Amino acid sequence: MQTNMATGIQTIVQPQFDCLDKTALPTYVLITPARNEARFIEFTLKSMVGQEYRPLKWVIVSDGSTDGTDDLVRRYAVDNRWIELLRMPERAERHFAGKVHAFNAGYARAKDLNPDVIGNLDADVSIEPDHFKFLLTKFAENPDLGVGGSPFREGSQQYDYRFSNIENVWGGCQLFRRECFESIGGYPPLKGGGIDHIAVLSARMKGWKTQTFTDKVCIHHRTMNTAEQSPLKAKFKLGAKDYSFGNHPLWELFRTLYQTLNPPLVFGGLALGAGYFWSMARRAEVSAPRDVVNFLRREQLQRLRRLVQKP
Repeated sequence: MQTNMATGIQTIVQPQFDCLDKTALPTYVLITPARNEARFIEFTLKSMVGQEYRPLKWVIVSDGSTDGTDDLVRRYAVDNRWIELLRMPERAERHFAGKVHAFNAGYARAKDLNPDVIGNLDADVSIEPDHFKFLLTKFAENPDLGVGGSPFREGSQQYDYRFSNIENVWGGCQLFRRECFESIGGYPPLKGGGIDHIAVLSARMKGWKTQTFTDKVCIHHRTMNTAEQSPLKAKFKLGAKDYSFGNHPLWELFRTLYQTLNPPLVFGGLALGAGYFWSMARRAEVSAPRDVVNFLRREQLQRLRRLVQKP
């Protein structure tokens, strides 16, 4: 293990890995920011070790973990030299900007490999053995594809795209063509979240294609936005987040009505709407850039027109 005396970052240095028999598929690296994920990260580790098409390198950035996350990663890294553990100093605050800083530190460890594709993989996700082989095939088939991924499932709940967009790509397993990632400046370091969503919108604004491929699915083992809060509070905060990156009020009204049909019935949708419209009433900050907000709202109104016009 090496320690950078200036930053306090500790790194397990792995020996040079042997080149696998690669096909014509694009090469890729993965970055996983992980903060106290001992409960779930072994699902992710097992999934990656079982992949039919492995990354050049997978950097797991332990962002001040204190719960045994590091020990689990070290155990798998011993026999899988393409896995690297990067230890960040412990920090008091928990916010999404910290995740971006951790991601950037991990990418700095892998970018010299010149991968064709860069991916974020959350530490509470499991996938099928052909998941990345499938997604990389999509990048090989379409040179205009800038961001790709698959929907997620939580228990029996499958993500529904009627009030989202098939061009949006869930951030828990999100792949970027390297040229696309660099053209948008990577993930924006926003404390309030929405970093993956804004990155995808920025990619489309710059002319890249983005798509969720529903042939595959990611299993998300932690219920979204409930790491430290109740489901209703999570819905309220999700509504506030919708406001923060610029959702159109009409879109949010339809989204609120639709969410009342999903668990927790009625109250979940009401909490979502309350979060959004309370943020609007108090003129909360919109963290997304104005051009991104305008682009997003045009897309949402176009989708609403299509939904209304359907026979």
